[in-house]
Amino acid sequence: MYARHVSFNLKAIKREEVTQIFETEILPLLQKQNGFTDELTFVSPEGKQAVAISLWESRENADRYSRESYPQVLKSLAKVVEGTPKVQVYEIAHSTFHKTAATH
Repeated sequence: MYARHVSFNLKAIKREEVTQIFETEILPLLQKQNGFTDELTFVSPEGKQAVAISLWESRENADRYSRESYPQVLKSLAKVVEGTPKVQVYEIAHSTFHKTAATH
């Protein structure tokens, strides 16, 4: 399993704007991607930074998304992001996420 970790600085906006963009534009796009399993989005308490972590079944799925669909995500985020988001890809070494999700 792989994770794409995207960190970015936010313009002076409301947290709700970021949430709305993720819920109405980005998440529907991610859900159409082969191998996509989940998305976690974090916004700092002061609303100046955010991190989005998407989980993928394989590196190939994450790489395909990066090439084919991520440019569209950047266009959606341009409304709220200041500067260029930083993307890092990780192989997941251990997770209890699936165990936690199964119990709720």
